[in-house]
Amino acid sequence: MTKKLLFQLKEIILSVLPSATKTILWLLSLMIPISLFVTLLQYFGIIGWAAKLLNPLFIYLGLSGQCAFVFLTSIFLNIYSAIAVISSLSLSMREITILALMCLISHNMIIETIIQSKTGSSGIKMVFIRLSSSIIGALLLNWILPIESLKIMNQQIQLGYNVGLIAIIEDWGIKMFFLAIKVVVFVLSLMILQKILEKSGIIEVISKVLSPLLKIMGLPVRTSFLWIVANILGLAYGSAIMIEQLEKGKISKEENNLLNHHVAVSHSLLEDTLLFMTIGVSAFWLTFPRIVIAIAIVWIYRIGLNYKHILNLKKQK
Repeated sequence: MTKKLLFQLKEIILSVLPSATKTILWLLSLMIPISLFVTLLQYFGIIGWAAKLLNPLFIYLGLSGQCAFVFLTSIFLNIYSAIAVISSLSLSMREITILALMCLISHNMIIETIIQSKTGSSGIKMVFIRLSSSIIGALLLNWILPIESLKIMNQQIQLGYNVGLIAIIEDWGIKMFFLAIKVVVFVLSLMILQKILEKSGIIEVISKVLSPLLKIMGLPVRTSFLWIVANILGLAYGSAIMIEQLEKGKISKEENNLLNHHVAVSHSLLEDTLLFMTIGVSAFWLTFPRIVIAIAIVWIYRIGLNYKHILNLKKQK
């Protein structure tokens, strides 16, 4: 029995290696140059300069102007980088909560937008949805959350680095090395797990269990497993499964496009939420607004599609 299981596992690993390798190389070809480019932008103070331009907008969101630097950092990099910047500023928990919601919606936007474009959605549309949702979410929290005494912002926006460029690039290289290992492990493990769940019929069970929830969210039942992947591992690591299911015809482009409208706003509910919880942010304010906004976006999109369909039928008559 054990030999049979090992043989089946070996077959599964061999079957996913080609597509996993292709996805890993594609992801790294995006992540490495983009990450280096953003590191250089930070070093030369360009992101800090852009943050200053956003100061007037952030005041209307209930945030100090320096929070723009955190938001821009999350857009170009990731949640880890955003939290690192937050920890260097004197912010109230109210500000951190509003800022956290914005970062969770719009983080790592360049890489994730390219991924969503590859899986059948308009990149420009996804960027618009994420940025507008970040602002809407911030406005809602600024309106809902009780006003509290704000701590004085003692820190100034960091326009560059206090160390040399060589040291910065060396540090970036070390981080990229460990990121590459993480990408290989995550993508390969996920594709192996997906194949095991598929062969054992567990994916069908998951789809049936989640069917009522997906209907409320306006999503097709066939997107259930991808919805779980996107919310546990995020878009970058979950892209391997999304691309594979599209290429094999297990999900249509339109179905995946609907899913992309949802996960553009609400993804990585597990890891990223936990990261902000470690600095004291309420899980409720990090998850509930994202899910509600995501559901609203999908239904608005579906209503728009139905309206276009009705107009086309009228024209044909």
